[in-house]
Amino acid sequence: MMKKQSAGVLLYRFIKNSMEIFLVHPGGPFWKNKDKGSWSIPKGEFKDDEDALDAAKREFCEETGSNISGQFIKFSPIKQKSGKLIFCWAVQGDIDKEEIRSNTFELEWPPHSGAKQEFPEIDKSGWFNVTKAKEKIIPAQAALIDELMEKVKEKGAD
Repeated sequence: MMKKQSAGVLLYRFIKNSMEIFLVHPGGPFWKNKDKGSWSIPKGEFKDDEDALDAAKREFCEETGSNISGQFIKFSPIKQKSGKLIFCWAVQGDIDKEEIRSNTFELEWPPHSGAKQEFPEIDKSGWFNVTKAKEKIIPAQAALIDELMEKVKEKGAD
């Protein structure tokens, strides 16, 4: 069985010398009332024969409606509790959190009703300072924020 793997983009910016991290909140009924520890970097699954960075850029676009470009910084892969391996690249940039346009997915809802409903993959997004981002992000992904802080310190803030 092929291990599940995702690729994503950790978008960051500086506002008045303070770093902010862009996170997205998953759509659908399971996540509706969850906040702390449920946000994520924009990411999605990809197959072995696909370039991980290309997949990360594609998933960012599918989840936000925006293409992303810039100087991508490759991070160490992380493993989530589910066993899924996450490949991540950070890039400095900006996006209007109010302009997010996500793909949708279909789900039987309510469960066992036979009724299908469509939900957005992402129901909201936001910019958060590092402390708040680490509270909101899925716990395994907090390591990405730590790595970002180290890499930005190494190269010096632009």
